[in-house]
Amino acid sequence: MNSQQVIIHVRFAPNGRVVQISERPAKLTPNQWFDVLNARASATYRPLARGRGVFRLTRTAIEAFKQETARPG
Repeated sequence: MNSQQVIIHVRFAPNGRVVQISERPAKLTPNQWFDVLNARASATYRPLARGRGVFRLTRTAIEAFKQETARPG
């Protein structure tokens, strides 16, 4: 089991939309990926200055979230 810590960087536009987010599955928009992470791991999110923020998650958790979003329906 891989418990390596991963930092997912988020960058927001002035209107609050997500402009860029790392580790994003190709089928999701930046806002959709942020919503998935926010719904499942909001306690790991830390806002930063200048419209940025980070999620600190394990590689295992990120892969699980990606698997959940890959399921049809």
